[in-house]
Amino acid sequence: MSIQDEVKKRKTFAIISHPDAGKTTMTEKLLLYGNLIRSAGTVKGKKSGKFATSDWMEIEKQRGISVTSSVMNFPYDGYYVNILDTPGHEDFSEDTYRTLTAVDSVVMIIDSTKGIEAQTLKLFKVCRMRGIPIFTFINKLDREGKEPLELLEEIEQVLDIETYPMNWPAGMGKGFLGIFDRYGKQFVKNNVDDVETYIPNEELLKHEKLISNPIYQAAKDELELVEEAGDQFSLESVLAGEQTPVFFGSALAPFGVELFFDTFINMAPTPTPRKSTEGVIQPDRPDFSGFIFKIQANMNPAHRDRVAFLRVCSGKFDRGMSVQLSRTGKVFKLSQSQQMVASSRETVDEAYAGDIIGIYDPNAYQIGDTLLEGKEKFEYDELPQFPPEVFKKVTAKNVLKSKQFRKGIEQLVQEGAIQLFRDKMTDSFILGAVGELQYDVFKYRMQNEYNAEIMFEPIGERIPRWLKDDQVDESLFDSGNLLCKDRDGNHLVLFRNEFALNWFKDKNPKIELIDLFEVNEYR
Repeated sequence: MSIQDEVKKRKTFAIISHPDAGKTTMTEKLLLYGNLIRSAGTVKGKKSGKFATSDWMEIEKQRGISVTSSVMNFPYDGYYVNILDTPGHEDFSEDTYRTLTAVDSVVMIIDSTKGIEAQTLKLFKVCRMRGIPIFTFINKLDREGKEPLELLEEIEQVLDIETYPMNWPAGMGKGFLGIFDRYGKQFVKNNVDDVETYIPNEELLKHEKLISNPIYQAAKDELELVEEAGDQFSLESVLAGEQTPVFFGSALAPFGVELFFDTFINMAPTPTPRKSTEGVIQPDRPDFSGFIFKIQANMNPAHRDRVAFLRVCSGKFDRGMSVQLSRTGKVFKLSQSQQMVASSRETVDEAYAGDIIGIYDPNAYQIGDTLLEGKEKFEYDELPQFPPEVFKKVTAKNVLKSKQFRKGIEQLVQEGAIQLFRDKMTDSFILGAVGELQYDVFKYRMQNEYNAEIMFEPIGERIPRWLKDDQVDESLFDSGNLLCKDRDGNHLVLFRNEFALNWFKDKNPKIELIDLFEVNEYR
Protein backbone atom coordinates (compact mmCIF):
# COMPACT_ATOMS: atom_id res chain seq x y z
CA MET A 1 0.00 0.00 0.00
CA SER A 2 1.36 3.45 -0.92
CA ILE A 3 2.20 6.21 1.58
CA GLN A 4 -0.75 8.19 0.19
CA ASP A 5 -3.16 5.28 0.87
CA GLU A 6 -1.82 4.84 4.40
CA VAL A 7 -2.16 8.56 5.15
CA LYS A 8 -5.81 8.50 4.06
CA LYS A 9 -6.52 5.88 6.74
CA ARG A 10 -5.19 8.02 9.62
CA LYS A 11 -7.51 9.92 11.97
CA THR A 12 -5.70 11.83 14.71
CA PHE A 13 -7.68 13.88 17.22
CA ALA A 14 -7.73 15.21 20.77
CA ILE A 15 -10.58 15.17 23.27
CA ILE A 16 -10.98 18.44 25.18
CA SER A 17 -13.36 19.70 27.85
CA HIS A 18 -13.74 21.47 31.15
CA PRO A 19 -12.96 19.19 34.15
CA ASP A 20 -15.68 16.62 34.93
CA ALA A 21 -17.53 17.05 31.63
CA GLY A 22 -16.92 13.36 30.84
CA LYS A 23 -13.83 13.50 28.67
CA THR A 24 -11.96 10.55 30.14
CA THR A 25 -15.17 8.50 30.31
CA MET A 26 -15.69 9.16 26.60
CA THR A 27 -12.13 8.03 25.88
CA GLU A 28 -12.76 4.77 27.74
CA LYS A 29 -15.82 4.04 25.61
CA LEU A 30 -13.92 4.66 22.38
CA LEU A 31 -11.24 2.22 23.55
CA LEU A 32 -13.98 -0.34 24.16
CA TYR A 33 -15.19 0.07 20.58
CA GLY A 34 -11.61 -0.30 19.42
CA ASN A 35 -11.43 -3.64 21.31
CA LEU A 36 -8.48 -2.42 23.38
CA ILE A 37 -10.07 -2.97 26.78
CA ARG A 38 -12.75 -5.33 28.07
CA SER A 39 -14.37 -2.94 30.50
CA ALA A 40 -14.04 0.77 31.08
CA GLY A 41 -12.33 1.99 34.23
CA THR A 42 -14.19 4.57 36.23
CA VAL A 43 -12.74 8.02 36.77
CA LYS A 44 -13.31 7.93 40.51
CA GLY A 45 -10.70 5.25 41.00
CA LYS A 46 -10.35 5.45 44.78
CA LYS A 47 -13.91 4.24 45.35
CA SER A 48 -14.11 1.48 42.76
CA GLY A 49 -10.56 0.20 42.54
CA LYS A 50 -10.72 0.67 38.75
CA PHE A 51 -8.91 3.50 37.05
CA ALA A 52 -9.37 5.24 33.75
CA THR A 53 -7.14 3.58 31.16
CA SER A 54 -5.85 6.92 29.93
CA ASP A 55 -4.95 8.01 33.48
CA TRP A 56 -1.70 6.03 33.76
CA MET A 57 0.21 8.13 36.31
CA GLU A 58 -0.16 7.02 39.96
CA ILE A 59 -1.23 10.46 41.17
CA GLU A 60 -3.98 10.49 38.52
CA LYS A 61 -5.34 7.22 39.87
CA GLN A 62 -5.33 8.56 43.43
CA ARG A 63 -6.96 11.91 42.65
CA GLY A 64 -9.29 10.82 39.86
CA ILE A 65 -8.08 13.60 37.54
CA SER A 66 -5.98 13.69 34.37
CA VAL A 67 -2.76 15.66 34.88
CA THR A 68 -0.96 14.79 31.65
CA SER A 69 -1.97 14.04 28.08
CA SER A 70 -2.00 10.37 27.11
CA VAL A 71 -1.96 8.72 23.70
CA MET A 72 -3.97 5.75 22.44
CA ASN A 73 -3.73 4.07 19.02
CA PHE A 74 -6.02 1.43 17.50
CA PRO A 75 -7.61 0.33 14.20
CA TYR A 76 -11.34 0.99 13.73
CA ASP A 77 -13.66 0.45 10.77
CA GLY A 78 -10.87 0.51 8.19
CA TYR A 79 -9.15 3.54 9.73
CA TYR A 80 -6.18 3.86 12.07
CA VAL A 81 -7.10 6.02 15.06
CA ASN A 82 -4.79 8.13 17.24
CA ILE A 83 -6.59 9.60 20.27
CA LEU A 84 -4.97 12.12 22.60
CA ASP A 85 -6.78 12.48 25.93
CA THR A 86 -5.85 15.81 27.52
CA PRO A 87 -6.00 17.20 31.08
CA GLY A 88 -9.07 19.31 31.72
CA HIS A 89 -7.80 21.32 34.69
CA GLU A 90 -6.50 24.78 33.81
CA ASP A 91 -3.31 24.24 35.84
CA PHE A 92 -2.26 21.71 33.19
CA SER A 93 -3.44 23.68 30.16
CA GLU A 94 0.01 24.16 28.62
CA ASP A 95 0.25 20.36 28.16
CA THR A 96 -3.12 20.46 26.38
CA TYR A 97 -2.11 23.41 24.17
CA ARG A 98 1.01 21.63 22.96
CA THR A 99 -0.97 18.47 22.34
CA LEU A 100 -3.33 20.42 20.08
CA THR A 101 -0.40 21.14 17.75
CA ALA A 102 -0.19 17.40 17.02
CA VAL A 103 -3.80 16.69 15.99
CA ASP A 104 -5.94 17.19 12.89
CA SER A 105 -9.30 17.58 14.64
CA VAL A 106 -10.83 17.91 18.09
CA VAL A 107 -13.79 16.42 19.94
CA MET A 108 -15.17 19.00 22.37
CA ILE A 109 -17.29 17.58 25.19
CA ILE A 110 -19.84 19.82 26.87
CA ASP A 111 -21.73 18.97 30.05
CA SER A 112 -25.43 19.43 29.22
CA THR A 113 -26.14 20.41 32.82
CA LYS A 114 -23.62 23.29 32.77
CA GLY A 115 -23.13 24.40 29.16
CA ILE A 116 -19.99 26.30 28.12
CA GLU A 117 -17.48 26.49 30.98
CA ALA A 118 -14.29 28.51 31.35
CA GLN A 119 -11.76 25.89 30.27
CA THR A 120 -13.96 24.84 27.33
CA LEU A 121 -13.92 28.41 26.07
CA LYS A 122 -10.15 28.72 26.54
CA LEU A 123 -9.38 25.51 24.66
CA PHE A 124 -11.91 26.30 21.95
CA LYS A 125 -10.15 29.59 21.22
CA VAL A 126 -6.86 27.76 20.74
CA CYS A 127 -8.53 25.41 18.25
CA ARG A 128 -10.02 28.35 16.35
CA MET A 129 -6.64 30.07 16.16
CA ARG A 130 -5.12 26.95 14.63
CA GLY A 131 -8.09 26.33 12.33
CA ILE A 132 -8.68 22.87 13.84
CA PRO A 133 -12.05 21.26 12.92
CA ILE A 134 -14.21 20.87 16.04
CA PHE A 135 -16.82 18.16 16.64
CA THR A 136 -19.08 18.68 19.67
CA PHE A 137 -20.54 15.99 21.92
CA ILE A 138 -23.10 17.27 24.43
CA ASN A 139 -22.83 14.81 27.30
CA LYS A 140 -24.90 13.66 30.30
CA LEU A 141 -28.32 13.49 28.63
CA ASP A 142 -29.11 10.87 31.28
CA ARG A 143 -29.42 13.82 33.72
CA GLU A 144 -31.72 16.80 33.80
CA GLY A 145 -29.90 19.68 32.11
CA LYS A 146 -30.27 22.68 29.84
CA GLU A 147 -32.65 22.53 26.90
CA PRO A 148 -31.05 21.51 23.56
CA LEU A 149 -32.04 24.76 21.83
CA GLU A 150 -30.55 26.75 24.70
CA LEU A 151 -27.29 24.79 24.44
CA LEU A 152 -27.03 25.34 20.68
CA GLU A 153 -27.68 29.06 21.11
CA GLU A 154 -25.03 29.22 23.85
CA ILE A 155 -22.44 27.50 21.63
CA GLU A 156 -23.14 29.89 18.75
CA GLN A 157 -23.11 33.04 20.87
CA VAL A 158 -20.25 32.27 23.28
CA LEU A 159 -18.00 30.39 20.85
CA ASP A 160 -19.02 32.28 17.72
CA ILE A 161 -19.33 29.19 15.53
CA GLU A 162 -22.18 27.75 13.47
CA THR A 163 -23.80 24.60 14.86
CA TYR A 164 -25.44 21.73 13.05
CA PRO A 165 -27.09 19.12 15.28
CA MET A 166 -26.39 15.70 13.75
CA ASN A 167 -28.98 14.24 16.08
CA TRP A 168 -31.70 15.56 18.37
CA PRO A 169 -32.60 14.32 21.86
CA ALA A 170 -36.09 13.32 22.91
CA GLY A 171 -36.20 14.21 26.59
CA MET A 172 -33.47 14.05 29.21
CA GLY A 173 -32.82 12.55 32.64
CA LYS A 174 -35.39 9.92 33.63
CA GLY A 175 -37.56 10.96 30.69
CA PHE A 176 -34.80 10.43 28.08
CA LEU A 177 -36.38 8.40 25.26
CA GLY A 178 -33.55 8.50 22.73
CA ILE A 179 -32.33 10.59 19.80
CA PHE A 180 -33.42 11.41 16.27
CA ASP A 181 -30.41 10.53 14.12
CA ARG A 182 -30.59 13.06 11.28
CA TYR A 183 -27.48 11.71 9.59
CA GLY A 184 -28.60 8.06 9.64
CA LYS A 185 -32.31 8.84 9.13
CA GLN A 186 -33.44 6.80 12.12
CA PHE A 187 -34.56 7.03 15.73
CA VAL A 188 -32.26 5.46 18.32
CA LYS A 189 -34.36 4.35 21.26
CA ASN A 190 -33.00 4.39 24.82
CA ASN A 191 -34.00 1.16 26.56
CA VAL A 192 -34.00 0.46 30.28
CA ASP A 193 -31.25 -2.16 29.91
CA ASP A 194 -28.99 0.37 28.09
CA VAL A 195 -29.36 -1.49 24.79
CA GLU A 196 -29.95 0.93 21.93
CA THR A 197 -32.69 0.09 19.44
CA TYR A 198 -32.28 1.53 15.95
CA ILE A 199 -35.60 2.28 14.24
CA PRO A 200 -35.44 3.51 10.60
CA ASN A 201 -37.61 6.59 9.98
CA GLU A 202 -39.91 4.67 7.63
CA GLU A 203 -40.73 2.17 10.41
CA LEU A 204 -41.49 4.68 13.18
CA LEU A 205 -45.26 4.55 12.55
CA LYS A 206 -45.22 0.92 13.73
CA HIS A 207 -44.09 2.06 17.18
CA GLU A 208 -47.32 3.65 18.38
CA LYS A 209 -46.41 3.79 22.06
CA LEU A 210 -43.19 5.68 21.27
CA ILE A 211 -44.57 8.21 18.80
CA SER A 212 -47.62 8.96 20.95
CA ASN A 213 -45.40 9.90 23.90
CA PRO A 214 -45.63 13.67 24.57
CA ILE A 215 -41.86 13.86 25.07
CA TYR A 216 -41.30 12.32 21.63
CA GLN A 217 -43.82 14.70 20.02
CA ALA A 218 -42.27 17.78 21.66
CA ALA A 219 -38.79 16.77 20.50
CA LYS A 220 -40.09 16.10 16.98
CA ASP A 221 -41.62 19.59 16.87
CA GLU A 222 -38.32 21.11 18.06
CA LEU A 223 -36.40 19.21 15.41
CA GLU A 224 -38.72 20.45 12.67
CA LEU A 225 -38.09 24.00 13.89
CA VAL A 226 -34.34 23.40 13.80
CA GLU A 227 -34.54 21.96 10.28
CA GLU A 228 -36.47 25.00 9.03
CA ALA A 229 -34.51 27.75 10.76
CA GLY A 230 -31.07 26.22 11.39
CA ASP A 231 -27.88 26.30 9.34
CA GLN A 232 -27.34 23.90 6.45
CA PHE A 233 -24.72 21.21 6.97
CA SER A 234 -21.44 21.89 5.17
CA LEU A 235 -18.51 19.49 5.53
CA GLU A 236 -16.34 22.14 3.90
CA SER A 237 -17.25 24.59 6.69
CA VAL A 238 -16.62 21.89 9.31
CA LEU A 239 -13.13 21.16 7.98
CA ALA A 240 -12.41 24.90 7.89
CA GLY A 241 -13.34 25.15 11.59
CA GLU A 242 -16.35 27.39 10.87
CA GLN A 243 -19.15 24.95 11.69
CA THR A 244 -19.32 22.30 14.40
CA PRO A 245 -21.44 19.14 14.07
CA VAL A 246 -23.24 18.61 17.39
CA PHE A 247 -24.09 15.20 18.85
CA PHE A 248 -26.17 14.49 21.96
CA GLY A 249 -25.75 11.48 24.24
CA SER A 250 -24.34 10.05 27.44
CA ALA A 251 -20.80 8.69 27.68
CA LEU A 252 -21.47 7.05 31.04
CA ALA A 253 -24.69 5.21 30.06
CA PRO A 254 -23.34 4.83 27.31
CA PHE A 255 -25.83 6.14 24.80
CA GLY A 256 -25.13 7.69 21.40
CA VAL A 257 -21.35 7.29 21.73
CA GLU A 258 -20.88 4.55 19.14
CA LEU A 259 -23.25 6.35 16.77
CA PHE A 260 -21.24 9.54 17.26
CA PHE A 261 -17.92 7.79 16.68
CA ASP A 262 -19.08 6.05 13.50
CA THR A 263 -20.20 9.39 12.07
CA PHE A 264 -17.17 11.30 13.31
CA ILE A 265 -14.63 8.82 11.96
CA ASN A 266 -16.01 9.23 8.44
CA MET A 267 -16.13 13.03 8.60
CA ALA A 268 -12.92 13.86 10.47
CA PRO A 269 -10.01 15.03 8.31
CA THR A 270 -7.05 12.88 7.40
CA PRO A 271 -3.55 14.27 8.16
CA THR A 272 -3.11 17.83 6.93
CA PRO A 273 -0.06 19.68 5.55
CA ARG A 274 2.21 21.29 8.15
CA LYS A 275 3.99 24.64 8.15
CA SER A 276 7.78 24.65 8.40
CA THR A 277 10.73 26.99 7.93
CA GLU A 278 10.91 25.76 4.32
CA GLY A 279 7.21 26.19 3.56
CA VAL A 280 4.31 23.75 3.74
CA ILE A 281 5.22 20.04 4.05
CA GLN A 282 2.69 17.61 2.54
CA PRO A 283 1.86 14.41 4.49
CA ASP A 284 2.55 12.20 1.46
CA ARG A 285 6.05 13.64 1.01
CA PRO A 286 8.29 10.54 0.58
CA ASP A 287 10.92 11.43 3.21
CA PHE A 288 10.05 10.91 6.86
CA SER A 289 9.68 13.94 9.12
CA GLY A 290 8.01 14.70 12.43
CA PHE A 291 8.17 16.83 15.57
CA ILE A 292 8.29 16.14 19.30
CA PHE A 293 5.42 17.74 21.19
CA LYS A 294 5.77 16.03 24.56
CA ILE A 295 8.44 14.35 26.69
CA GLN A 296 7.53 12.09 29.59
CA ALA A 297 9.93 10.69 32.17
CA ASN A 298 9.41 7.43 34.07
CA MET A 299 6.45 6.03 32.17
CA ASN A 300 7.91 2.66 33.12
CA PRO A 301 8.98 3.03 36.79
CA ALA A 302 10.98 -0.21 36.60
CA HIS A 303 13.29 1.20 33.92
CA ARG A 304 13.15 4.96 34.65
CA ASP A 305 12.93 5.62 30.93
CA ARG A 306 12.21 8.81 28.97
CA VAL A 307 9.75 8.76 26.09
CA ALA A 308 9.46 11.50 23.48
CA PHE A 309 6.06 11.68 21.80
CA LEU A 310 6.48 12.25 18.07
CA ARG A 311 3.85 13.35 15.57
CA VAL A 312 4.75 11.86 12.18
CA CYS A 313 4.16 14.63 9.62
CA SER A 314 5.35 13.07 6.36
CA GLY A 315 6.66 9.90 4.80
CA LYS A 316 7.06 6.54 6.48
CA PHE A 317 8.69 5.72 9.79
CA ASP A 318 10.60 2.42 9.96
CA ARG A 319 11.97 1.14 13.24
CA GLY A 320 15.76 1.28 13.20
CA MET A 321 15.91 4.13 10.70
CA SER A 322 18.44 6.93 11.12
CA VAL A 323 17.17 10.48 11.36
CA GLN A 324 18.71 13.89 11.87
CA LEU A 325 17.81 16.17 14.76
CA SER A 326 17.37 19.43 12.86
CA ARG A 327 18.30 21.65 15.82
CA THR A 328 21.79 20.13 16.28
CA GLY A 329 22.44 18.20 13.07
CA LYS A 330 23.14 15.07 15.15
CA VAL A 331 22.02 11.70 13.73
CA PHE A 332 20.06 9.20 15.84
CA LYS A 333 18.98 5.63 15.14
CA LEU A 334 15.35 5.15 16.19
CA SER A 335 15.50 1.50 17.26
CA GLN A 336 13.18 1.77 20.29
CA SER A 337 9.74 2.90 19.13
CA GLN A 338 6.36 2.22 20.66
CA GLN A 339 2.65 2.73 20.27
CA MET A 340 0.57 3.12 23.37
CA VAL A 341 -2.61 2.77 25.29
CA ALA A 342 -1.73 5.17 28.08
CA SER A 343 1.16 3.40 29.90
CA SER A 344 0.77 0.04 28.09
CA ARG A 345 3.18 -0.14 25.20
CA GLU A 346 4.11 -2.36 22.31
CA THR A 347 6.86 -2.07 19.74
CA VAL A 348 5.86 -0.40 16.50
CA ASP A 349 7.80 -1.22 13.34
CA GLU A 350 6.27 1.35 11.00
CA ALA A 351 4.14 4.48 11.12
CA TYR A 352 2.84 7.09 8.70
CA ALA A 353 1.87 10.76 8.68
CA GLY A 354 -0.74 11.36 11.37
CA ASP A 355 0.50 8.62 13.68
CA ILE A 356 1.70 9.40 17.20
CA ILE A 357 4.56 7.20 18.36
CA GLY A 358 6.83 7.14 21.39
CA ILE A 359 10.58 7.02 20.85
CA TYR A 360 13.32 6.49 23.40
CA ASP A 361 14.90 9.78 24.44
CA PRO A 362 18.63 9.49 25.22
CA ASN A 363 18.35 12.83 27.02
CA ALA A 364 18.93 14.60 23.70
CA TYR A 365 15.50 15.85 22.61
CA GLN A 366 13.57 18.97 23.51
CA ILE A 367 9.90 19.80 23.09
CA GLY A 368 9.44 21.23 19.60
CA ASP A 369 12.39 19.36 18.03
CA THR A 370 12.09 18.29 14.38
CA LEU A 371 13.42 14.90 13.22
CA LEU A 372 14.17 14.44 9.51
CA GLU A 373 15.12 11.84 6.93
CA GLY A 374 16.87 12.95 3.75
CA LYS A 375 19.14 15.85 2.84
CA GLU A 376 16.62 18.69 3.09
CA LYS A 377 16.83 20.52 6.42
CA PHE A 378 13.93 22.42 8.01
CA GLU A 379 12.06 22.80 11.28
CA TYR A 380 8.34 22.66 11.96
CA ASP A 381 6.65 25.70 13.45
CA GLU A 382 7.76 26.48 16.97
CA LEU A 383 5.52 25.12 19.72
CA PRO A 384 3.91 27.60 22.12
CA GLN A 385 5.65 28.59 25.36
CA PHE A 386 3.81 29.67 28.46
CA PRO A 387 4.76 32.27 31.06
CA PRO A 388 4.78 30.85 34.59
CA GLU A 389 2.33 32.52 36.95
CA VAL A 390 3.41 31.05 40.30
CA PHE A 391 7.04 30.83 41.49
CA LYS A 392 8.59 28.84 44.35
CA LYS A 393 12.08 28.10 45.60
CA VAL A 394 12.68 24.37 45.96
CA THR A 395 15.18 22.55 48.17
CA ALA A 396 15.90 18.94 49.11
CA LYS A 397 14.56 17.93 52.52
CA ASN A 398 17.55 15.64 53.00
CA VAL A 399 20.92 17.00 51.82
CA LEU A 400 22.16 13.40 51.43
CA LYS A 401 19.63 13.00 48.62
CA SER A 402 21.07 15.87 46.56
CA LYS A 403 21.99 13.57 43.65
CA GLN A 404 18.41 12.26 43.35
CA PHE A 405 17.12 15.81 43.88
CA ARG A 406 19.14 17.24 40.98
CA LYS A 407 18.37 14.32 38.67
CA GLY A 408 14.64 14.57 39.37
CA ILE A 409 14.53 18.31 38.75
CA GLU A 410 16.53 18.00 35.53
CA GLN A 411 14.33 15.27 34.09
CA LEU A 412 10.93 16.56 35.18
CA VAL A 413 11.67 20.10 33.99
CA GLN A 414 12.52 18.74 30.53
CA GLU A 415 8.89 17.64 30.18
CA GLY A 416 7.97 21.32 29.81
CA ALA A 417 5.17 21.56 32.37
CA ILE A 418 7.30 23.37 34.93
CA GLN A 419 10.18 25.80 34.30
CA LEU A 420 13.50 26.01 36.15
CA PHE A 421 15.51 29.13 37.04
CA ARG A 422 18.64 29.63 39.18
CA ASP A 423 19.02 32.63 41.48
CA LYS A 424 22.21 34.43 40.35
CA MET A 425 23.09 35.52 43.90
CA THR A 426 22.42 32.31 45.87
CA ASP A 427 22.36 29.67 43.08
CA SER A 428 19.10 28.34 44.59
CA PHE A 429 16.56 26.51 42.43
CA ILE A 430 13.38 28.40 41.51
CA LEU A 431 10.47 26.71 39.80
CA GLY A 432 7.80 28.50 37.76
CA ALA A 433 4.45 26.95 36.81
CA VAL A 434 1.10 27.96 35.36
CA GLY A 435 -0.86 26.74 38.38
CA GLU A 436 -0.61 25.48 41.94
CA LEU A 437 -1.55 21.89 41.11
CA GLN A 438 1.63 21.55 39.05
CA TYR A 439 3.60 21.82 42.29
CA ASP A 440 1.55 19.07 43.93
CA VAL A 441 2.29 16.76 40.99
CA PHE A 442 5.97 17.76 40.97
CA LYS A 443 6.38 17.07 44.71
CA TYR A 444 4.59 13.73 44.42
CA ARG A 445 6.71 12.60 41.48
CA MET A 446 9.99 13.74 43.06
CA GLN A 447 9.26 11.60 46.13
CA ASN A 448 7.79 8.56 44.36
CA GLU A 449 9.91 8.44 41.21
CA TYR A 450 13.24 9.78 42.49
CA ASN A 451 13.03 9.12 46.24
CA ALA A 452 13.72 12.80 46.90
CA GLU A 453 11.51 14.64 49.37
CA ILE A 454 11.39 18.37 48.70
CA MET A 455 10.36 21.61 50.39
CA PHE A 456 8.85 24.67 48.72
CA GLU A 457 9.26 28.31 49.68
CA PRO A 458 6.68 30.47 47.87
CA ILE A 459 7.96 33.72 46.38
CA GLY A 460 4.58 34.72 44.96
CA GLU A 461 3.58 35.78 41.49
CA ARG A 462 6.41 37.24 39.45
CA ILE A 463 6.83 38.89 36.06
CA PRO A 464 9.73 37.36 34.08
CA ARG A 465 11.74 39.55 31.69
CA TRP A 466 14.88 38.44 29.87
CA LEU A 467 18.07 40.51 29.42
CA LYS A 468 20.66 40.73 26.69
CA ASP A 469 24.02 39.36 27.85
CA ASP A 470 25.80 42.68 27.36
CA GLN A 471 23.23 44.50 29.54
CA VAL A 472 23.47 42.35 32.68
CA ASP A 473 24.42 44.52 35.67
CA GLU A 474 24.05 42.75 39.01
CA SER A 475 24.20 46.02 40.93
CA LEU A 476 20.82 47.05 39.51
CA PHE A 477 18.91 44.23 41.18
CA ASP A 478 18.06 43.29 44.76
CA SER A 479 16.36 40.43 46.56
CA GLY A 480 12.99 41.88 45.61
CA ASN A 481 13.62 41.70 41.88
CA LEU A 482 15.54 38.46 41.45
CA LEU A 483 18.27 38.21 38.83
CA CYS A 484 18.27 34.62 37.53
CA LYS A 485 19.41 32.33 34.76
CA ASP A 486 17.13 29.99 32.83
CA ARG A 487 17.99 26.41 31.80
CA ASP A 488 19.80 27.66 28.71
CA GLY A 489 21.98 30.07 30.68
CA ASN A 490 20.11 33.20 29.60
CA HIS A 491 19.72 36.02 32.15
CA LEU A 492 16.30 37.17 33.27
CA VAL A 493 14.73 39.16 36.08
CA LEU A 494 11.75 38.03 38.14
CA PHE A 495 10.07 41.35 38.99
CA ARG A 496 7.88 41.54 42.10
CA ASN A 497 4.96 43.16 40.33
CA GLU A 498 3.94 45.52 37.53
CA PHE A 499 4.93 48.57 39.60
CA ALA A 500 8.48 47.27 40.14
CA LEU A 501 8.77 46.47 36.42
CA ASN A 502 7.65 49.95 35.33
CA TRP A 503 9.85 51.64 37.95
CA PHE A 504 12.89 49.76 36.63
CA LYS A 505 12.04 50.72 33.03
CA ASP A 506 11.85 54.39 33.98
CA LYS A 507 15.15 54.31 35.87
CA ASN A 508 17.02 52.25 33.25
CA PRO A 509 15.64 53.22 29.82
CA LYS A 510 18.69 51.86 27.97
CA ILE A 511 18.25 48.31 29.27
CA GLU A 512 16.02 46.25 26.99
CA LEU A 513 13.65 43.95 28.85
CA ILE A 514 12.47 41.08 26.67
CA ASP A 515 9.11 39.40 27.17
CA LEU A 516 9.50 35.98 25.50
CA PHE A 517 5.75 35.40 25.73
CA GLU A 518 4.36 38.69 24.43
CA VAL A 519 3.80 37.29 20.93
CA ASN A 520 2.40 34.04 22.22
CA GLU A 521 -0.95 33.72 20.43
CA TYR A 522 -2.07 30.84 22.65
CA ARG A 523 -2.51 32.86 25.85
